[in-house]
Amino acid sequence: MKILNFDTSLDKTYITLSADNVILKSRIIENQKEKYHSAFLIPEIAKILREFNLFISDLDYISTNVGPGSFTGIRAGLTVARTLCQQGNIKAVGFTSLEILSKINKTPEKSIVLLDARKDMAYVEILSSDGQIIERPSAKLLEEIINILNRDEYCVICDDKISDILANHEINHINYKLNNYDLGLFLNELTNDFVLKNKETDYNWAKLKPLYIQPPPVSIKK
Repeated sequence: MKILNFDTSLDKTYITLSADNVILKSRIIENQKEKYHSAFLIPEIAKILREFNLFISDLDYISTNVGPGSFTGIRAGLTVARTLCQQGNIKAVGFTSLEILSKINKTPEKSIVLLDARKDMAYVEILSSDGQIIERPSAKLLEEIINILNRDEYCVICDDKISDILANHEINHINYKLNNYDLGLFLNELTNDFVLKNKETDYNWAKLKPLYIQPPPVSIKK
């Protein structure tokens, strides 16, 4: 079973190729000067497939991050995933940024993953220690989130902006940006586990859609 995973929704592009759950290649791509990291997605996929003498049609699954995150990154990743799956008749799988980041949790505690949503809000997802979804992604006010964290024990995973706020409230947390986590490996792990447990799922590429918890920002001319 060959799986191509890629994530362009967060601060870097992550690409991982695996065969029967053995990692063949994993790449992390950062922004380069004025070029956003997702601009390198298609050339890098082509390079990796050539390295292993594979064609797109040789893949069994393509998995990607559906958001929340950068609207540009989400659109880039999903457009490439949907196009490749359609052309190669490949099964498509999608996971949220929050699910992927929850794999950082190696404790027996529940995970609560927080990403800045601006306007004094954060994107939130709560998962059990074994990755089962307890509360699906939503946007909550930071004040409400602080109250949630004070009521129960969680492994808290967040970005830079939320980290500063939690530090002010003396709440222990993991800032994923301070560590060079390979989110492509986490995405591959999620995908492999999911497809092994869900053989009868409809993996049609058309069902792969962006998770826009809040509408994209729109600039309106005066």
